[in-house]
Amino acid sequence: MMGPVLAACLLIILSTAWISQANGATCKKDGGVCTCNDQTKNVDCSSKGLTAIPSNIPTDTDRLELGYNKLSSLPRTAFHGLNKLTYLDLQWNELQTLPPGVFDQLNDLKTLDLRQNQLKSLPQGIFDKLTKLTILWLNTNKLQRLPEGVFDKLTELKTLTLSNNQLKRVPEGAFNSLEKLTLLQLDTNPWDCSCRDILYLSNWIREKKGTVSNIEAAECDGGTKAVLEITEEEAAEDCVYPNTTTAIPTTIITTLASSNDDDIPELPVPQENFQKFLGYQEPDHLPTQPQCLMSISGYLGLMMFFVLISAAILYVIHFLKKA
Repeated sequence: MMGPVLAACLLIILSTAWISQANGATCKKDGGVCTCNDQTKNVDCSSKGLTAIPSNIPTDTDRLELGYNKLSSLPRTAFHGLNKLTYLDLQWNELQTLPPGVFDQLNDLKTLDLRQNQLKSLPQGIFDKLTKLTILWLNTNKLQRLPEGVFDKLTELKTLTLSNNQLKRVPEGAFNSLEKLTLLQLDTNPWDCSCRDILYLSNWIREKKGTVSNIEAAECDGGTKAVLEITEEEAAEDCVYPNTTTAIPTTIITTLASSNDDDIPELPVPQENFQKFLGYQEPDHLPTQPQCLMSISGYLGLMMFFVLISAAILYVIHFLKKA
């Protein structure tokens, strides 16, 4: 009578193995790539060559380390369900954009590390839900501008690093809500000290000098002068910084406005800029090659599971008939 018992055990083992594979276990103890510590609730997925965030990160994770990988994009729901996170490390990846709302469920987050990526801009309101954030690293990216009010909700912030980017200005009032700020890195940016927009930053640095560390290191483009030394006479121009990479000079706009339709020349517009003008955006997240391979392997695993189940059932039926 051991035949049916063995078959039943085989069914249980196969079911358990398939469920584990289907869940895409994260931790090494479950066959995943990350190291999990049940006591500290720390999940370490750093330096794994990842191009996508592993699935099934434990929902009670407190500290998630994803640094030193090859992440180039994040799905909007990347961290949904991880509302107990207090530390999120994404440094040294290849992130070019952040989807709006990607951090919206991380209400307890205190440290966010985005340094050493390739971010050119930030979505409006990207940090609005992170009201407990105390440390935000954004240095060594390619940020060209900051959205209006991007830091307004970060009233608990103590450390902010913006050094080594491509910032020429900050919006009026950009740092006014950061009453608890003690460290702000602004150096190694091409601050445009010829425009009136720089006066907010210059005045703010003079006001906070001595209470916020490192702000005096901000220098005008070319390193000719410190931003805090700029006067109203020096910053005399009314400069306009467009949101897109290509702007039409005002002289052309004036000429076109005063011309007949028949006289308007056809201006070649690069396709990518035309798409930006129309508000076109790339999808938030496209499947990466490893994700596709994981999907294929999942289907193959499912097929193999059903084949083995069928074989086990046939074996039981055959044994019962003999009995």
